Amino acid sequence: MDGISSRRMAAVDRNAAALGVSTKQLMESSGSAVARAVRRHADPGASVAVVAGRGNNGGDAFVAARFLDDYAVSTFLLGRRESITTDISRSNWDALGEAELPRETVTDSAQVALGDPDVVIDGVLGTGVTGAPREPERTAIEAMNATDATVVSVDVPSGTDADTGEAADVAVEADEIVTFHRPKPGLLGRDDVTVADIGIPSPAETFVGPGDLQAVTRDPQAHKGDFGRVFVVGGGPYTGAPALAAQAALRAGADLAYVAAPDRVADRVQGYSEDLIVESYDGEVLTADHVPALLDRAGERDVVVLGPGLGSADATLDAVHGFLADYEGRAVVDADALQVVPDVDTEATLVCTPHQGELVKMGGPRSDDWRERRETVENFARDLGHTVLVKGAYDVVTDGETTRVNRTGNPGMTVGGTGDVLAGATGARLAVHDPVEAGALAAYANGKAGDAVVDEQGYGLLASDLLDELPRAFKHDDD
Repeated sequence: MDGISSRRMAAVDRNAAALGVSTKQLMESSGSAVARAVRRHADPGASVAVVAGRGNNGGDAFVAARFLDDYAVSTFLLGRRESITTDISRSNWDALGEAELPRETVTDSAQVALGDPDVVIDGVLGTGVTGAPREPERTAIEAMNATDATVVSVDVPSGTDADTGEAADVAVEADEIVTFHRPKPGLLGRDDVTVADIGIPSPAETFVGPGDLQAVTRDPQAHKGDFGRVFVVGGGPYTGAPALAAQAALRAGADLAYVAAPDRVADRVQGYSEDLIVESYDGEVLTADHVPALLDRAGERDVVVLGPGLGSADATLDAVHGFLADYEGRAVVDADALQVVPDVDTEATLVCTPHQGELVKMGGPRSDDWRERRETVENFARDLGHTVLVKGAYDVVTDGETTRVNRTGNPGMTVGGTGDVLAGATGARLAVHDPVEAGALAAYANGKAGDAVVDEQGYGLLASDLLDELPRAFKHDDD
């Protein structure tokens, strides 16, 4: 069974809630799984000490305590009730009181006294906590290790990094770890791990959802450029496409957006927005003569968006081929430029964004059913050696190994230009995320923006309408 990172697991939990499987349901299942582990180690009547932190890991432990009412259970909360960080965990702490089950709060490391239990449930620190434990958590971990009891850890031994398996300081020495849904990377290879199915449906991982937006974050100490310099190479026959892509990159979180366009259309591209940095080159379309200078500029930026509005002139496609052959950075390839990708040997990291017709031109499969498309596009991406984002009623994003499906969007988005917005948004996210995640986030937010526009005004949507909605579409519940 493959591992799942702590960050990805948090997204899957949130996506499950969006699918109707509530955090309360998941916590009940998690606590029940921990209680079953206790029953494997001790018979009813045995003494159990539940040591719980203030997060959802502690909430799982509170539920386990409730399921073990035929044992002599004492529950210790490391902190005050008011310091419990989630409503669901607080309600499960309160439920222990309503049931008149033994419980007490520990607000000082000197108060940590577990006695001589037969089993200890470690619910102190969960998968989202890294670094050395603070007090009273540190003393509680040492106290658990000092007992002769069988120790059952909830999801991950407290003090252990779920993703690396390493401990910054002290960590619980567990006899059994009950981890949920899938093993965490830091637990792989251990023989003391039980993986509990807690009822998370597979669509919570397959479909892009609101939990994925938790990856869209910003460091408060960030500086200009930290979130990406996106370089759109487009225009010639068309001027709106590169302008839409570059504006979308800004609206999707990039710090700077540059556009390289032929000098005959550069002023028109600039006219769409004063926020764009337009860099012109001689001629009417992109040709091989322009490639060396474009490669130099691309080397100073984080991501290239190649294709919007370039057209399909033979000289332009030759230039695209030459650019990709010598480029080693990250790029989103869109529109007519896509047909060059299968024939070019490149060290670049590409996200290709075709619609169904463009995919077929690339030599890819045709399929209208998303389940069939998921499998065939996955195979195509594996052979191509690049990430592919196939646009449709259900978007499929895959690198041949990891695959996500997006369901946002509506028929109003068949209007021209929405693909240019998606390409720009993908470029912005590719500056800070891996290719599949970048494509998945961009597809989800682009479709969500389109849904918001249609909800507000009905069909008759313009691609430019998406731009104002994109920042809201990338906003997650905690913002």
